[in-house]
Amino acid sequence: MNKHVLLTTTAVIRLFGCEKIEVTKLPPWDNERMKEVYGGKGAGLIRMADYLGLPVPPGFTIPVQFCEEYYANGKKLPRSLKREVRKMLKRIEKKMRRRFGDTKGWPLLLSVRSGARRSMPGMMNTVLNLGLNDETVQALARASGDPRFAYDSYRQYIAMYGEIVLEVPANLFTSALDHLLETRRIESESDLDADDLKALVEAFKNVVTDTGKVFPQDLFDQLMNAIVAVFDSWMCKRAVKYRSDIDRTISEDWYTAVSVMAMVFGNMDETSATGVAFSRNPSTGKRGLYGDWLPREQGEKVVAGTHETHAITEADRIARGSTKPSLETAMPKIYAQLRAHSDLLEHEDRDMQDMEFTVEQGKLWMLQHRKGKRTALAAIKVAVDMADEGLITEEEAVCRVDPASLDQLLHPILANPESMMNILTAGLAASPGAVSGEIVFNPEEAEKLASEGKKVILVRIETSPEDIGGMHAAEGILTARGGMTSHAAVVARGMGKPCVSAAKNMRINYADRSMMVGSFKMRAGSPITICGTTGKVFIGKVATINPELPEEYHIFMGWEKSFRQMRVYANAETTNDVRTALRFGAEGIGLARTEHMFFEGDRVMAVREMMLADDEEGRRKALAKLLPMQRADFKEIFEIMAGLPVTIRLLDAPLHEFLPNTEDKIATVAKNMGVELERLRRRAQELHESNPMLGFRGVRLSIVFPEIIEMQARAIFKAATEANFSTDKDKPVLLEIMVPLILSKGELDLVKGYIMETARAVEKETGIKLYFHIGAMIELPRAALLADKIAQTAEFLSFGTNDLTQATLGISRDDAGTFLPGYVKKDILPVDPFVTIDRDGVGKLIKMATELARVEWIRTDKIATIGVCGEHGGDQVSIEFFEEVGLDYVSCSPYRVPIARLAAAQATIGAIKGDQTK
Repeated sequence: MNKHVLLTTTAVIRLFGCEKIEVTKLPPWDNERMKEVYGGKGAGLIRMADYLGLPVPPGFTIPVQFCEEYYANGKKLPRSLKREVRKMLKRIEKKMRRRFGDTKGWPLLLSVRSGARRSMPGMMNTVLNLGLNDETVQALARASGDPRFAYDSYRQYIAMYGEIVLEVPANLFTSALDHLLETRRIESESDLDADDLKALVEAFKNVVTDTGKVFPQDLFDQLMNAIVAVFDSWMCKRAVKYRSDIDRTISEDWYTAVSVMAMVFGNMDETSATGVAFSRNPSTGKRGLYGDWLPREQGEKVVAGTHETHAITEADRIARGSTKPSLETAMPKIYAQLRAHSDLLEHEDRDMQDMEFTVEQGKLWMLQHRKGKRTALAAIKVAVDMADEGLITEEEAVCRVDPASLDQLLHPILANPESMMNILTAGLAASPGAVSGEIVFNPEEAEKLASEGKKVILVRIETSPEDIGGMHAAEGILTARGGMTSHAAVVARGMGKPCVSAAKNMRINYADRSMMVGSFKMRAGSPITICGTTGKVFIGKVATINPELPEEYHIFMGWEKSFRQMRVYANAETTNDVRTALRFGAEGIGLARTEHMFFEGDRVMAVREMMLADDEEGRRKALAKLLPMQRADFKEIFEIMAGLPVTIRLLDAPLHEFLPNTEDKIATVAKNMGVELERLRRRAQELHESNPMLGFRGVRLSIVFPEIIEMQARAIFKAATEANFSTDKDKPVLLEIMVPLILSKGELDLVKGYIMETARAVEKETGIKLYFHIGAMIELPRAALLADKIAQTAEFLSFGTNDLTQATLGISRDDAGTFLPGYVKKDILPVDPFVTIDRDGVGKLIKMATELARVEWIRTDKIATIGVCGEHGGDQVSIEFFEEVGLDYVSCSPYRVPIARLAAAQATIGAIKGDQTK
């Protein structure tokens, strides 16, 4: 059995791969707990080596608690750590039959790798070949019989240690290499001989010295410094940015483990190699090995994007159009072993695998396994296929897909995928979707331009973790180098952004802010289109269309519906929005904003006439022009949504929004309307409000100008009557009328009276009985506090969480961008309250109002519903809260309907499991 070294009451350094262990004597595997203690990488190594018996280089993992203590103690290592690391080294030396620092035989070299609970690709540090100095490199050269291999490993180590531990800029090492190549007149670093590499070692050491740093010759100092560097990388700029911008579910309090393991060498000879493989295609989800490998290279070269990688399978090689041999043909025995290990890991984890491996002189070593990042398309296919294969249940499949990732499926694709018009180049289809934007070569500039509302494509030779901000800001990513598992490809897929990597014949000049493809030159700011689905790159903007959703999507969303309790509606008022909402599975319209129907052509002119009228008669005359337009709009919506509920909100916008706001526009409108310029100017000034969000809008318009509500109600009822005659009789109009910005029961009583009076008049005119509900939109804290009173009149309630958040926090969402990010960064607020519901404030009002209303309705035997129609209705975390509160439905924009459906299903499953646990 492994001898675990107990350093504190809870933290244990864990050996792996050092002894043969009877699996039956090990405690049952608890994957989540092991990740919490040893990080994802450490847990994976322990599992592969000790539980599954796979070939893993021996090593040990320092648990995350040491990292936590390191920061808690002012970045000081626990006193006992050095002593315990020495003990662990002895165990590895015994297993490998090599000694750390050996100057006579083959010296033991180590890799030092980070590993948080959840993967953050490339964000934290790794050090390879640790244990080389001026003496051990000579021993390695003698023992291996290959001085070139030894000094190549040493120069790579100095550069890596220098950059990561000593913080020497990486470009200084690159410049030293370029200088040597130019001096020796050598085209590629692969052509350097042993003497060249010895010279390069000295050049790299001089680079370190010239920066005022010292490359240590003491090997144990190297090791401890590398461990510290990994701990430090948990709080490095790019890791912090990843957690704040890319994956906010990764807590800063998780910290990172450190895994130290014996080095195995993929760069030794022609029977050595390295690679990264997935058990299924991370872009499409198709089952079978997929990935990249390189012969006679070390592992970081595959993901760094600095080399043209080879395909693992022969089928993928052919698909890429590559002449480089696949692993399947070059090393068939290794390929067969890798496939067998992949199948085992996938069966044990019951999920798609991402694996790193090295081949050293014909022996396969597994260096890592983890859950593979994938596109939404792949995630759905993998979930559906694994459920069909019996690996997981349908319920598990529903919980396997991140709701927010479904947005990827709605990304446009090329209208003509086979088009060669204006094609600039082509590369690997690394992450699907097609986008257009201006070329940007600098990640900081990408962030700046994106903040100004511009769409940009980040173009790089290859991306690095330092580029994360620009990658996040860009619409898509294009690189000259890299493979399907390069940093750009993996991160882009995780973000759901289109990416084309390894673009052919593309040369980038950062200094000149330009790129050349053949003899054609393009500069920063030029528009291009990239298609991460086909790998093509086009000059200018290319037409795109919305994709057809695959068969697996419909199967998957069919399962989702069987687990979900809350209904999902859409916020929509145009026929295009309504049809889109239906296509994405909306079960009703939860918010149709009538003011959005007034801003076009003749309609806005009629509204302006109403606003300029001096009396009620004049206003009614203008409104009479709007009535047939509104009726036609509503009728078409009712016909499209036949048999499904439609909630129409009465006019809510402040009146000043319908009037021009500059002298030029006032003059133009006055001329078009044939009214006096001064009269229009004066009216605009009279209606101008300092704070229109809390001003003359919503129900207040209906109370002051009841003729507005009478026109809208008449248009709604006439449309409903006509639609009921034109649609299937088994699918009648399910009409709800919502009164906005209520602050008291008295307001609702008054407006409901106007609506009912109009309904009776229409019934008398048509001889047709009308069926509808009248409800209130809860957007003010006072309305939430008085929900039981309002519920006496209302037949449904809907929380307008956008305005309720503004009113409760006293923050305007239009102006909050200048200070709100700082509030989140300093933990004054946990999240942006306009994105995710403020549980402690707004959430408490929603919960209390829901309970008050439900008690009132139960008391009076009234059947009524409560929902949300703010954009929080499309946010996963907010939906979890709404499920806890027990709301009947959420309503969001049409393109967020799939996200809300899946999030609601997962919330229901989570709530049920929580109840069972209790």
